[in-house]
Amino acid sequence: MTETPQNETSKSEPPQKKSGARKHTALPKAQILIEALPWLTRHHGKTVVIKFGGNAMIDEELKAAFAQDVVFLHHAGLRPVVVHGGGPQISKALDRHGIVSEFKAGLRVTTEDAMDVVRMVLAGQVQRELVGLLNQHGPLAVGLTGEDAHTITATKHQPRIEGELVDIGRVGEITEIDTGAIEALLADGRIPVVSSIARSQDDHHVYNVNADTAAAALAAALDAETLMVLTDVEGLYEDWPNSDEVISRLTASELEKLLPDLASGMVPKMEGCLHAVRNGVHTARVIDGRVQHSILLEIFTDEGIGTMVVPDGEKGGTA
Repeated sequence: MTETPQNETSKSEPPQKKSGARKHTALPKAQILIEALPWLTRHHGKTVVIKFGGNAMIDEELKAAFAQDVVFLHHAGLRPVVVHGGGPQISKALDRHGIVSEFKAGLRVTTEDAMDVVRMVLAGQVQRELVGLLNQHGPLAVGLTGEDAHTITATKHQPRIEGELVDIGRVGEITEIDTGAIEALLADGRIPVVSSIARSQDDHHVYNVNADTAAAALAAALDAETLMVLTDVEGLYEDWPNSDEVISRLTASELEKLLPDLASGMVPKMEGCLHAVRNGVHTARVIDGRVQHSILLEIFTDEGIGTMVVPDGEKGGTA
């Protein structure tokens, strides 16, 4: 009987693979997770306020991706708070009710009849759908409006157009924020979803509040780490319409100088970012909500995909 020499491999045994010979196709995923590690470490346990709006609200795939992003932040140890408006849905509902949509100074003129529709759409349609999408991933989301527990208090807002105060109906200007209900939900491990309507202490009417403004005010009151505003553009353009170059980051003072020349649709978003970083929020970001998983792309990768505003003295900021 012939024995196999100890220094030879039996033909019946598979050859040993050299270490590292197999190419791991999942390696890029691991690299992305490592890229995210400093951000996760820095933001663990911190509050992030996200304004949900634009095309992301009406595209089914974008809505589902947004919900996944928010749940991911929650499970990664952050405390997300979602604030939403509902412009496209409100316009469609007003059309069905035969109410003409009119805008002045970039804000929707809101009659008493229109306010009933706005309230119904925001609290009864948009919020419920978003809460439902988030709760597909677990018993996480709880919806509330600015009316609930006096979360947002407002007074009648009258914009100045060509030097004259203009009555635009039930449009509110925020006068006070009470974060008690939101803080209680966060402490219980929930994701608050806030509709941007408020009640007035003056006349006890319900007011339509700009969602960008509401998100910024809540971010400041909650001492949030960051404010994220989803839009239908790539970010803040440096010289629109002459160039589509996006400003990746700028300071509060730099933004303030640009405000007078911005398109009317960007003004409340950028004013919200300015208010946030000047009231304790560390960074404010405007990102393209038309891109799937734009939230994760912005905060978990070195490149980012939007515009970040930082307080004065922090040029370059932190991701």
